Amino acid sequence: MSPLPLETDGPVPPGAPVAPGVGGVTADSIRGQAGNAPSDAILERLMTLHPKIIDLTLDRMHRLLAELGHPEREMPGVVHIAGTNGKGSTLAMIRAGLEAAGKTTNVYTSPHLARFHERIRLHGELISEPDFAALLDECERVNGGTSITFFEITTCAAMLAFARRKADYTLLETGLGGRLDATNVVDRPALTVITPISIDHQQYLGETIAEIAREKAGILKPGVPCVVGPQPDDALAAIEARAQALGCELIVANRDWQAWSERGRLAFQDGDGLLDLDLPALPGAHQVENAGAALAALRRLGASDAACAAALTQVQWPARLQRLDAALLPGLPPESEVWLDGGHNVAAGEVLAAHMAALNERRPAPLRLVVGMLETKDPTGFLAHFRGLAASVETLAIPDAGASLPAQALADAGRAAGLDAAPAEGFEAALSRVAARSDSRGPAEGAPPRVLICGSLYLAGWVLRRIAPPR
Repeated sequence: MSPLPLETDGPVPPGAPVAPGVGGVTADSIRGQAGNAPSDAILERLMTLHPKIIDLTLDRMHRLLAELGHPEREMPGVVHIAGTNGKGSTLAMIRAGLEAAGKTTNVYTSPHLARFHERIRLHGELISEPDFAALLDECERVNGGTSITFFEITTCAAMLAFARRKADYTLLETGLGGRLDATNVVDRPALTVITPISIDHQQYLGETIAEIAREKAGILKPGVPCVVGPQPDDALAAIEARAQALGCELIVANRDWQAWSERGRLAFQDGDGLLDLDLPALPGAHQVENAGAALAALRRLGASDAACAAALTQVQWPARLQRLDAALLPGLPPESEVWLDGGHNVAAGEVLAAHMAALNERRPAPLRLVVGMLETKDPTGFLAHFRGLAASVETLAIPDAGASLPAQALADAGRAAGLDAAPAEGFEAALSRVAARSDSRGPAEGAPPRVLICGSLYLAGWVLRRIAPPR
């Protein structure tokens, strides 16, 4: 397994190997998010602790957590979530439902978009800069210069925060995989959740769906129930085998619960009955299955019907088919319809294309893609879903991401997928090309475009920082 950067946690410093659960944020991405906060300097120092050779175990996590007094044992109501697609959206809906029920939540997610602080929420609020800097400083001091990955030591800091300011529920999203992920140190969570699994991160998790599913199923714990989203047969078989070995109850999509859209509503049914709900506030038909997993989890946690309804209507999750104001992106035609999404694998390309096709059915408009991707991804597979749908593709290297595919290589992949793709020198140049194409004389080509900026969470984060710099 080669030491490559991860979409889950940012490009790695040059020469630094990466393994499951390892953070790979660059110094540039830290400095670019909020200026010169005290935590920035500590985060940069923590990157230097990265081991030269990674042993694929959780030994470093267990060592530092023990030296910190085992905060992982002091976090109430842990809900641990893994999967390839939909983890963040599903977690966000679970959080919205719990908070609507009057419960407090602590939340750990990755990667961040605009600020590193986004990864840690205490009682619904981003961790403050003074608290974050103090936790990082303490973890650095206790670690004493011993080799540890960036993601591991920052995960320890999050768990320390959660143990000291307890909430009713602690929601943990895996960074990569599950079995060896740094979050997988809680012996007795309240519930685990596995969202849909597809091919991604093969260099770490395995080449087949079954191999990847076995890694994700590593979060299962003896006697702890697990909600399972819709899965390919091979993935479900791997999860079921692990559950049988551990004595886990599985709450499986299309067996124990179902979710579907009907007449502009979402229907959910399980052993406790039928719910008739508003569709999720997050756009996209794929959010129906994410909502289903969230509702199954909430019902298992004892949430009321009202809390389940609020989970769908009150959820917020940026860079997931997020609508942007074209006025914030100078150079685009003023009537442009702009969408931003961080999806970066083949399955994400499929659901994005399906949503764009549905939008086109309701209001036809030329679809212009602005795409940046990391070099570990499958750009041809991602873009192939837009064949016959996208009028053009402008490609760019992701700013501040050393592991980005070059714009030319990405354009070549787009052309291999059967698309009209061309490289741009940067984001502004890509927007200018979209505008130039929209100024052409043809009636379809000249219509205000529908613009989808996609291909990477790091591109999405860079765009969000650009249009609304974090304070």
